Amino acid sequence: MSWLASLQLDYTRESDRSVARYLHNGPLRILQSLYPEGDAVCHNVLVHPPSGLVGGDTLDMHVTVGEGAHGLVTTPGATRFYRSEAGLATQQVHARLASGARLEWLPLEAIAYNGCDALNRAVFELAPGAELITWDITALGLPAADLPFAQGTFRQHLEIPGVWLERGTISATDTRLMVSPLGLAGQRCMATLVFAAGSAIAAERSERALACARDLLEASSLRLTAGATSPHQQVIVLRVLSPVTEPAMQLLRQVWAAWRHEMWGLPGAVPRLWNM
Repeated sequence: MSWLASLQLDYTRESDRSVARYLHNGPLRILQSLYPEGDAVCHNVLVHPPSGLVGGDTLDMHVTVGEGAHGLVTTPGATRFYRSEAGLATQQVHARLASGARLEWLPLEAIAYNGCDALNRAVFELAPGAELITWDITALGLPAADLPFAQGTFRQHLEIPGVWLERGTISATDTRLMVSPLGLAGQRCMATLVFAAGSAIAAERSERALACARDLLEASSLRLTAGATSPHQQVIVLRVLSPVTEPAMQLLRQVWAAWRHEMWGLPGAVPRLWNM
């Protein structure tokens, strides 16, 4: 029996306070709104109680962020794509940001279990003046538990319409991709951190963001398998390959905090959940 869970999450700015309201269907919830930084930024935790997906399951999320509102969304744990006996397991989010809106979409990693058939899709529409920080972290199997990703397919789709599109398929049996130095070179965690804007990022602002990211990369144990670049005048990207999730996550959190300070003048206020 497949499960369909959907969520509509809307942020609005009301009297200098970012307010979250949501509707859900199925096992997908938003926990209580938190304001560890004051009223301007609303923190929320997205919870999927079953914690995993199998063939035929779908998590469908729609987010709007109104003018001047700022939402931060994370999750309490990884999304697990389990072995699929039949059908595709899908997690998808479509977010729309109005002018002057900010969204931080920061779920914990997606784990591709052996034998999964999965799609992880994210689309972000940004009006002029809107800005986004998001990341995508994919763990292929569970190397520390000796549970490799030996069979199965994991599809990824990350899009800012009209600006930037990354789409790919990872097949566990594609040895050229999985093992070759021109592919993943045996690494089993891929991570991408994105800062994006609805209009062109000023050149000096983009250079400052790249400089602080590269300083952190140089001090990281992953400096040989990570890099930061700006593939489009509205997008800044950090990419990381790692043997396991934890060092990649640590690096992304450091750069996220640096970008938050550099681009928005905000502290790297780590969601309380990350420290539990």
